[in-house]
Amino acid sequence: MKKRLKKGLLMVFTGDGKGKTTSALGLSLRSAGHGLNVCFIQFIKGSWKYGEMDAVGRFDGLIDFHVMGRGFTWKSDNLEEDKAAAREAWAFAQNAINSGKYHLVVLDEFTYLLNYGMVDMDTVLSALAGRPSGMNVAVTGRDAPKPLMAAADLVSETRALKHPYQAGITAQKGIEF
Repeated sequence: MKKRLKKGLLMVFTGDGKGKTTSALGLSLRSAGHGLNVCFIQFIKGSWKYGEMDAVGRFDGLIDFHVMGRGFTWKSDNLEEDKAAAREAWAFAQNAINSGKYHLVVLDEFTYLLNYGMVDMDTVLSALAGRPSGMNVAVTGRDAPKPLMAAADLVSETRALKHPYQAGITAQKGIEF
């Protein structure tokens, strides 16, 4: 019988379909349900109101939720401010990863920072490879870069086959936000 390893995992949730952040939130709730601490960092989503913020507030003391971005970068009014916020958020994430406080750190919408060159890929990969041995990290976002996926222990891809937007149905409370 092959010996099974126990180690912290690097997980990537990517693709053009719905459910990447939702998967990471599910992991967060699972961890919190076991009394394990989670740090959930949103890199792109700005200050608009969405349900997950209220939901994780009910796990105060187990899930630390941080909205670090200035909003959707592709609608930016100041790309330099976005880049500075991205670098600040990445420094914050590195501290969370290395703090020893958390079982899981979620880097939500982090692939955009890598794809837009807001943070350096090699620096990120080195930091993730050098994380404490029991640290689990989940990265979400579309178009995960190949080097990130190669470094990951788990990669899940969501695929859009059909979406209500295509039929003219607007975003709905409790479904999209």
